Amino acid sequence: MSTEKEMVNQMLTIELLHELPLSERREGLEDLVVSEFKRTLMMTEDEDLPFDTSYFELGFTSLRITEIKERLETQLGCKISTNVLFNSPTMEQLISYLAEEVLADLFSSLQATDEMDVRP
Repeated sequence: MSTEKEMVNQMLTIELLHELPLSERREGLEDLVVSEFKRTLMMTEDEDLPFDTSYFELGFTSLRITEIKERLETQLGCKISTNVLFNSPTMEQLISYLAEEVLADLFSSLQATDEMDVRP
């Protein structure tokens, strides 16, 4: 069960992503995901973390990946497939999955609005 603080954080995260222009939403999502992975590894924000390397090659355990999954679910207010997480084990694949499937409405709703703005 979500606490009030978790619900507020979730609303802020989703609201902030909604407020970004489409061209910046994926970058905002990337920042959120990378931040959670870096937090788990106790890395600073200026340290590089490769997007296309397996979580396990980076030193993550199944338990740590599950903890990140739960934090992202709380922040984004959605469920993340454990199967996808472990069968596509890179941040790049996770971000694509989130943008294209889990949060597709977040990306497509603005895309439709932008397309309407372009029409004469």
